[in-house]
Amino acid sequence: MSVFTWQARVYYADTDAGGVVYYANYLGFMERARTEWLRARGFSQASLAADPGVLFAVAEAQVKYRLPARLDDQLVISCEPALAGRVAIDFRQSIWRERADGELLAEGQVRVVCVDARSFRACRVPESVMREVG
Repeated sequence: MSVFTWQARVYYADTDAGGVVYYANYLGFMERARTEWLRARGFSQASLAADPGVLFAVAEAQVKYRLPARLDDQLVISCEPALAGRVAIDFRQSIWRERADGELLAEGQVRVVCVDARSFRACRVPESVMREVG
C-alpha cells in the first residue's frame, strides 16, 4: 500500500496565543487526512454509515511533536493504513511543512475501530474497505 498524502493550510483558528498550531489541532489534521484517504478510495463517512451501517471511532492516538507549525504554513499530512485484526485499522501518520520531504513537524499512530452505526459495538471492517487497506 502506498502512502496517501493530503495538503492543508494553517488558519488563524488553528493557532494558539503564541501563533503556533495548538497541539490538539494536529489530531484534527490527521483526522481529515484519514477521511480524505477513504474518499480517494470511493468511500464517504456518510455512505458507510448508511450502508453497510458502520462508523470508525478512534480508540487510541499517540503523537510526537517535533517542530511547530505556524499560521499560513502549507502542510502535507500522510496516512499509511494497516489492518489491526478484523475490527481495527492502524494509521501511521506524519505532518510536514511544505513537502513530504520537508520539515517533519509531528508523527503519530492512530487506531480506529469499526463500530455498528446503531449500537456502537465493535464490528468487522467491511470487506470493501479491507481490500483498500491491503
